[in-house]
Amino acid sequence: MARVVRLVSLALCAAAAALTCRPPPAPPPVRAPIEPSSLPRAPAPTRGTALEAVIGAVPRPSSPSSIRAADGPFRLAFGSCSDLSRPINPWPSILATKPDVWIWLGDNIYADTEDVARMRELYQQTKAHPDYAQLLVSATVIGTWDDHDYGANNAGKEYPQRDASQAALLDFLDEPADSLRRHQAGVNAAYDLGPDGRRIRVILLDTRYHRDEPGPDGDVLGETQWRWLESQLRGSPSRAHVLVSSIQVVADEQIYEKWGNFPRARARLLALLDEVAPRNLIVLSGDRHFAELSRLPLPAGAALVDVTSSSLSRPLPSPPDEPNRYRVGAVYPGVNFGLLEYDWAGGRLHVSIRDDAGRPRIVHIISLD
Repeated sequence: MARVVRLVSLALCAAAAALTCRPPPAPPPVRAPIEPSSLPRAPAPTRGTALEAVIGAVPRPSSPSSIRAADGPFRLAFGSCSDLSRPINPWPSILATKPDVWIWLGDNIYADTEDVARMRELYQQTKAHPDYAQLLVSATVIGTWDDHDYGANNAGKEYPQRDASQAALLDFLDEPADSLRRHQAGVNAAYDLGPDGRRIRVILLDTRYHRDEPGPDGDVLGETQWRWLESQLRGSPSRAHVLVSSIQVVADEQIYEKWGNFPRARARLLALLDEVAPRNLIVLSGDRHFAELSRLPLPAGAALVDVTSSSLSRPLPSPPDEPNRYRVGAVYPGVNFGLLEYDWAGGRLHVSIRDDAGRPRIVHIISLD
């Protein structure tokens, strides 16, 4: 794959022996990179088929960089819980949707170890996978982590290798060496996607590095990240906003990991989103090994939609029998990934959860103002 200086994308991987891999097709033209919000520099624009880098002099460290899309719907694909030891390969179907951006929601590998060398081996297996390699060529790749790629099941700030694990993830994402994301505590970042008037701000939360033990007063983000998040939301000029949380925000009745295990932090997040009311906001989450869509009305009148997509390779054998009073429609327990299609001309956001053959299993349409 052709390299571009400071390219924020993923080099690809040789499939695990259990995967059935085909020789990759001729690579499409390389798309221009985007860079995280923390980069205060101005590289020369690079033109690609569908994306054009327009990263200018960044006036402050928290200002997101941006990319422009060609005419037509802007497509963000996303997914979580990827385990190459399983004989499942969703990447050809993901490629077929022709996403402009791929977002890792977490559990990008299953490491569960303090051996960071082993963690890097697993990341390299993903980067060597030929179909994922095509995604790195054709789309821009960004992402955050969850517990299994962070290093331990349900882990938070007590995990002893969090700094080394952060470096391994950022290497996997081909984060530039001088990125402030490599010098901050945690992997949170923000990006602006698309041209003026159609700009989408993607905010990646880090729900691991600063996380307390679950409990009534436990925190998820830490005060520095809370201040950063508020700065990304207040006064944002973007027309749409995507908030990426590795764990579910809206669903609060299930017994597994969720913001609901931190009641004060969840209330703080919901209050912030209700007060600021970011334009055309949607939440993406992973972790659960099934897909569902949850919708929570907020006091000021907006509705918070949380789209959960999981898993890319570790599906449940049957739908889970668990309550979710905010669920819209049914759950989908099979292998899945998500797709957001911003149809600006039609004023609609098409949300879909798709199976490993690319067939829509959950579909939801949201009007864009």
